[in-house]
Amino acid sequence: MDERSALRSLAATLPAAGDDAAIIDGLAITTDMLHDRADFPAGTTRYTAGWRAVGASLSDLGAMGAAATCAVAVYAAPEFNQTEIDAFVRGAREVCDRVGGEYVGGDLDEHVEFTTATTAVGRAESPVYRDGASAGEAVCVTGELGRTAAALRRFEAGDADTGNELFQFVPRVAAGRALTDLATAMIDSSDGLARSLHQLAAASDCGFAIEWDQLPVHPAVEAVAQDEADRRECTAHVGEDFELVFTTPEPDAALAAARGAGTDATVIGEVTASGVTADGEALPDRGYTHGGE
Repeated sequence: MDERSALRSLAATLPAAGDDAAIIDGLAITTDMLHDRADFPAGTTRYTAGWRAVGASLSDLGAMGAAATCAVAVYAAPEFNQTEIDAFVRGAREVCDRVGGEYVGGDLDEHVEFTTATTAVGRAESPVYRDGASAGEAVCVTGELGRTAAALRRFEAGDADTGNELFQFVPRVAAGRALTDLATAMIDSSDGLARSLHQLAAASDCGFAIEWDQLPVHPAVEAVAQDEADRRECTAHVGEDFELVFTTPEPDAALAAARGAGTDATVIGEVTASGVTADGEALPDRGYTHGGE
């Protein structure tokens, strides 16, 4: 059983789950777990690990249109190194600072490999869920795609400095807040653009038609992509870019709102009745999955 199968098996008994965060009486809460083998390539600093791990949970708040309040983390490792712990906490605190939240601590434990579990809490007066998209609306994405794919290639090439820099993304909490009255459905692209579109399609009972040449591509991708097919792989399927994918009937207002919150956004296609396509061809439901694919 892979991650997606496990989530489907839990859906019937956990009605508050299924979006990027659970919303209970206006409180948004989400949790994530990352570990060395799957999430931190050789050369990833503990500072980057703290930033990225906590940032992943903060990104989930952004996808719900929630304001960030605070975050905590479990830090587990084969042995405790004060310098590494201090670096992790510094990264966690600084990514929280970037989105107006506060890192308030967590727990330490011994484990066979470096592992961290993070939880973020926020407030969502008007949360945006995944199930509100309608045919005819625009589908948009914040920022640029392919950042993580480029980072992984840099780590593989031994360029850890660039890899770490690219791994330190800014969660789109401000943009998510700005879009609460304009987005009808929203998700963060942690599993990749293609999979995110399929997840939105399933939740909203709709489809999507996007255009490859409309995708905003991170400049670092151009330096690592081997050809156009590889470029598309980096931007649509690798995942963990932590951008917001959202639908809106008012694209001009939504793009302006995102810009006002500090990030560009781009219309990449439209909501359709069914199917998920790119340039008229089926876009495979393929992306990042824990424990499978």
